[in-house]
Amino acid sequence: MKKFYLTVATAIALCSSMMFSSCIGSFALTNKLLDWNQNIGNKFINELVFLAFWIVPVYEVSALADVLVINSIEFWSGTNPVAQGKSIIEGNDGRYLVECDGKGYTITSLTDDSVVRLDFDIDEQTWSVNTGDGKIPFMTFVDDLHVKMITPEGDMQLVELSQNGFLAYNHTAAGALLASR
Repeated sequence: MKKFYLTVATAIALCSSMMFSSCIGSFALTNKLLDWNQNIGNKFINELVFLAFWIVPVYEVSALADVLVINSIEFWSGTNPVAQGKSIIEGNDGRYLVECDGKGYTITSLTDDSVVRLDFDIDEQTWSVNTGDGKIPFMTFVDDLHVKMITPEGDMQLVELSQNGFLAYNHTAAGALLASR
């Protein structure tokens, strides 16, 4: 008799675990952004871009879009719109067209036609965020050993692509971010 109750309890526990499990989503937009960052250059460039994306809140915006919109769509539809290349997303505050062209993402609000874009200008060797109000450059390649990076004040700082250069930029960025809190 005890064996029967144990079997029934185990079956109920297994069924409950499948019924009450949740889906937190794949965070595809944020993960693609992180994957892109890991493949743009050496470890110093990758880290500088990572820090710049925290100063210009690219990671925060992509994570928020994943949490509020994209993961919800993935949960209810079973597909992720970011992985499809082009999709229309229905949000509580409007509709958005998300396009991936292999060079970055364009997110267009179909409600007010505002556009946000992350681009690389090959001629200027500059990465920038374009919000529609203008481009905000955050990194420019100067030569094989130097880049210019955005500071929290919005200025561009020459950074040597070395451990010392990275540490100096990290100190500048971290100090300004801590001072603003």
